[in-house]
Amino acid sequence: MSLWPSFRGRWKLGRKDSTGGSSQLPKQDYEALQERCLRDSCLFEDDSFPATLSSIGSGPLLRKLPRRLQWRRPPELHSNPQFYSAKGKRLDLCQGVVGDCWFLAALQALTLHRDILSQVVPLNQSFTEKYAGIFQFWFWHFGKWVPVVIDDRLPVNEAGQLVFVSSTYKNLFWGALLEKAYAKLSGSYEDLQLGQVSEALVDFTGGVTVTINLAEVPGNLWDILTRATYSRTLIGCQTHSGKERVLENGLVGGHAYTLTGIRKVTWKHGPEYLVKLRNPWGKVEWKGDWSDSSSTWELLSPKEKILLLRKDDGEFWMTLQDFKAHFMLLVICKLTPGLLSQEVGQKWAYTMREGRWEKGTTAGGRMKSSRDTFWKNPQFLLSVWRPQEGKKLQMPCRVLVSLLQKPRHRHRNQKLHFAIGFYVFRDYEDQRRLPRGFFWKNAPVSWPKEFLTEKEVSQELWLEPGTYLIVPCTSEARQESEFVLRVLSRKHVFYEIGSNSSAVFSKETGDQNRGQDELFTKLFEKHPETNAAQRQKIPNHLTSSIADDDSTLLRRLEPCLPSLRTLHMAPEWSLADTNPCPTHLLFFRTMCPAITSSAGKISLLQISPLDGQCAKRKVKIALDLLRLALLLVATTLSQQRCNLTRPKQSDSRVGVLTSIQYSLHSYPT
Repeated sequence: MSLWPSFRGRWKLGRKDSTGGSSQLPKQDYEALQERCLRDSCLFEDDSFPATLSSIGSGPLLRKLPRRLQWRRPPELHSNPQFYSAKGKRLDLCQGVVGDCWFLAALQALTLHRDILSQVVPLNQSFTEKYAGIFQFWFWHFGKWVPVVIDDRLPVNEAGQLVFVSSTYKNLFWGALLEKAYAKLSGSYEDLQLGQVSEALVDFTGGVTVTINLAEVPGNLWDILTRATYSRTLIGCQTHSGKERVLENGLVGGHAYTLTGIRKVTWKHGPEYLVKLRNPWGKVEWKGDWSDSSSTWELLSPKEKILLLRKDDGEFWMTLQDFKAHFMLLVICKLTPGLLSQEVGQKWAYTMREGRWEKGTTAGGRMKSSRDTFWKNPQFLLSVWRPQEGKKLQMPCRVLVSLLQKPRHRHRNQKLHFAIGFYVFRDYEDQRRLPRGFFWKNAPVSWPKEFLTEKEVSQELWLEPGTYLIVPCTSEARQESEFVLRVLSRKHVFYEIGSNSSAVFSKETGDQNRGQDELFTKLFEKHPETNAAQRQKIPNHLTSSIADDDSTLLRRLEPCLPSLRTLHMAPEWSLADTNPCPTHLLFFRTMCPAITSSAGKISLLQISPLDGQCAKRKVKIALDLLRLALLLVATTLSQQRCNLTRPKQSDSRVGVLTSIQYSLHSYPT
């Protein structure tokens, strides 16, 4: 079955139609069901995905099945069945009659990282200890890791051979059982017939995928592959669309492959750049240069030749030029910090927000065809900045943005997704939703080249440090759906504007200050649209329920006062010198994210662009910082309003309040 039923020159970033996500799956407690079966001395039978044709589907797949299909458990198929063996080959899976090469290609990329594989496939399951005919797998589904429980009855032919995914080791069954769990999540085996590598990679990892059209690839493709290979990313690729058949050169048209390695070699013609690929069929390989039977191997040293020819069945080498000529798409899946993804010398931060397009309110459509309603779409504020790196602070930052929409049907191939995309606007400094007029006057810095009817669309952006507005939308107005918007970068703050939600700190930052962001959650719920001019009014509406102990906070703020009074004379002000609590430091990062470093230093030299407005902006930011300090003190007032005009002299807080107020009034403007 072809990968693309109607490609028409476009590439897919993933398709998965299974409604309402995990909500349509039955709630099954794996451990409770296992214990019940062990207690009753019976084997589990999953009524929600039974051993009948209903689980296989009702489409063309039925014509591929053997005449007498049977369902058997692994102990009935082999005398020594094993779930998983660490001693086996990495790539021991072979595709069956289901056209799910995209699923197998992603799964084989997963096997190259055993620790990541174990997140999806709990490897402690077996056919001996506590065996009850029940198994469990985990998939990342619409923003959450969800468990899928199945029984181990598998479809076989009369000879007892697996009809779908099998292993080259006949007694290993983890691949066949994982495919069954994925079929259950998708609706049926039939629903695995069409798909893209990127879709399965996201479902297996929760990562963010970047799809590269090899016809338009830049000249640094080798550098891209080198970085991806050595930074724990998963890589898949796809040949040109068309009927899935074996070509004369040994490749399969309309087929997905796994990229398993790269190598630079030197021969008589100079350096040669090679890529290693694997066919999910477990056989049928490339026949051109550097294939198994190619004479080019004789031009290498015996040592290097032996090293490179040590590979699994279905694996082969080809040159980078041949790869670009015969393959259409390269899919790179960047893992999120939750799976310990880390490039050499670089830590990445990750945040995710859920949203919804609703008719009449937030389903505004795209910018070009729905100019009068585009502004109604959900709006998200993104502040990006670099960690402290000296002169590199103003260099562009790499940002990955991913938009996923919720499936619209229980069966993934039954109902197409809406065409979706997102726009990015620059220099957004307010914290209120932007009106219609803004989008008439301002052009986006990034926009969809084409709206795709996909589960996920993503884009790699290079953004200068600063604040941006992201607007996700459907191609037409009044189309209802839920979505997830994700951001992956070195450092950022990300949240929806005008909603009852708090700023979402990147995962790396949030983990370091776990349990410290309750203050901001409540702050932004009460005042989601506050701007710089309104912040000084916030204290009158806050109570001590969202603040630290009075005396503790005052002790921490008192050493700050000299710095506050002389702020206009210093290029940077260090919160770290005053030993603030993590909550207060995070608050400053939220309200002035583009100029706050991880060390808590507020840099007035870091304001861009450096134009005639720079001095005025410095003053404005400095005043904002002083008001924020005042806000922190004001939030400590216990069950009473903050009266800044007539403070009680007997109050122990008066000294601090008066000093900060003095700084505000005496600041040169």
